[in-house]
Amino acid sequence: MAEIDGGHLFAKALKKEGVEYIFTLNGGHIYNLYEGCADEGIKIVDFRHEQVAAHAAEGWAKVTGKPGVAIVTAGPGVTDAVTGIANAYQAPSPMIMIGGNAGITDHLRGGLQDFDSATFLKPVTKFSEQVKKVERIPEYVANAFRASMSGVPGPAYLEIPIDIVGGVTDEANVRYPDRYRTDARAFGDPEYIQKVVDILKNAERPMILAGSDVWWCDAAEELRRFVETIDSPVFLNAMGRGSLPSDHPNLGSLGRRYGLVKSDAVILIGTPIDFRLSYGEDRLFPQNPKLIEIMMDGNKIGQNRDVDAGVVGDVGAVLGQVLDGLEASGYKSKGKSWVEEVMTEDKALKAADEEMLNSDANPIHPMRLCKELRDVLDEDATVIGDGGDIVTFAARVLNINRPGHWLDPGQFGCLGAGSGFAAAAQLARPGKQVCIVYGDGGFGLTGFDVESYVRFDLPIVSVVGNNGAWNQTTQGVVKRGGRALGTYLSQDTDYAKIMEGMGGHSERVSEPDQIKPALERAFESGKPALVDVVIDQNVSYGTMGGRSREQRQY
Repeated sequence: MAEIDGGHLFAKALKKEGVEYIFTLNGGHIYNLYEGCADEGIKIVDFRHEQVAAHAAEGWAKVTGKPGVAIVTAGPGVTDAVTGIANAYQAPSPMIMIGGNAGITDHLRGGLQDFDSATFLKPVTKFSEQVKKVERIPEYVANAFRASMSGVPGPAYLEIPIDIVGGVTDEANVRYPDRYRTDARAFGDPEYIQKVVDILKNAERPMILAGSDVWWCDAAEELRRFVETIDSPVFLNAMGRGSLPSDHPNLGSLGRRYGLVKSDAVILIGTPIDFRLSYGEDRLFPQNPKLIEIMMDGNKIGQNRDVDAGVVGDVGAVLGQVLDGLEASGYKSKGKSWVEEVMTEDKALKAADEEMLNSDANPIHPMRLCKELRDVLDEDATVIGDGGDIVTFAARVLNINRPGHWLDPGQFGCLGAGSGFAAAAQLARPGKQVCIVYGDGGFGLTGFDVESYVRFDLPIVSVVGNNGAWNQTTQGVVKRGGRALGTYLSQDTDYAKIMEGMGGHSERVSEPDQIKPALERAFESGKPALVDVVIDQNVSYGTMGGRSREQRQY
């Protein structure tokens, strides 16, 4: 057979995985990988910072359910991408990161950007290895994909030194792995399924919180059936948002704390008991409800609070088992009075927002901005949140109707993730609305990649909530101590001019009645667009109306 080089071997392995795009920033150590990808029809999307490439790879996973692939050059190329890898590890999201390195033959001789990145990245990956022979590249790629997608998903890393990237071998020496991953689902232990069934049969006021595992397990339909079978109120967070349409009668958004405090059985599906649930403190669970946790990751079960039934497995498979068990037991829901009670409270809380949503105040109230955005978004729009305070407002107001259509950094709280997420979402969903809601602080981290949107003709609409501050911190510390240090930016910064300079559509808005027309023009432009909205610096979600952490939507 003919000789083949490392770059083309690598691309052939990606092709077998169905990879359509690689996300990258170029460098000499990795360039031959591009040659292989181009020849195999894999599109190369390059950004202005490696962090954005890493976030784009995770973003691809968040919108497609399949691992995205990022390629970065050696040394600082890898270290620039670490934040994106760490975010995917915490999320957890499947992605493949490829990093370059100096040649193996030059190791310890002082080669350019010689760096043991495989060891460096082991703590934040499921798999991190160096490829040492050209002919084994496809095997290593297969191992990376298998590790990334097996069990709890997460990032995998491959270091490919430059002499492996550019090396050649006879293709007769190469084994292309096939059928090396299983799609088999992990079902729950029947004993624990029965425990769940027994708790639900006796529960009068069950309540469901569902998160990211629902998305990764493609379990939206099973979740809907479960919610309707037990006729429970349900609240969604993280990648769980959109698992039920926003108009589902059992779906709440603001009454979560009320439901938790009143419930006698709480079912957590892919939702860890972390800061978002006050670490399981009794003040959020005053009636000591029966606690059920259904998680992909058994290490998360029982974290911070004792559980009565913890089931490990694919949440779709587990919910199917629970539904079968309920049917076999002759289960009947306790009627609609409980869900109606919680939804009545939920509606009352929403009604209390109306004044802010329709505020004509100047500077603009952030809730008014979010209301106007809500009203111009399509039913199937994908929304990305990249910021602090403004994203919390957005999560409270915007309607997400489909799985995988709300993207935020997750538990890691990583600002700057959104630029890559948005690019991946638009590539995966051409012709559909993609909108990213930035804080002005978040935009400053990776917002320069609006230039990449222009180069690749990605009609993403960026909305910047410009309050001239890191406001999630500012207002709280001012309230406590009377001053804020190192938390102010400048509201005079006109972020619209950045997009204008890049060649996209841009507008700056300072009057409430300008918001909707500006957003409509941005979406209708068909171009990458940015709307810079000057909002009230003195309004913060954390201090708005004295709302507690449990009432916020993460």
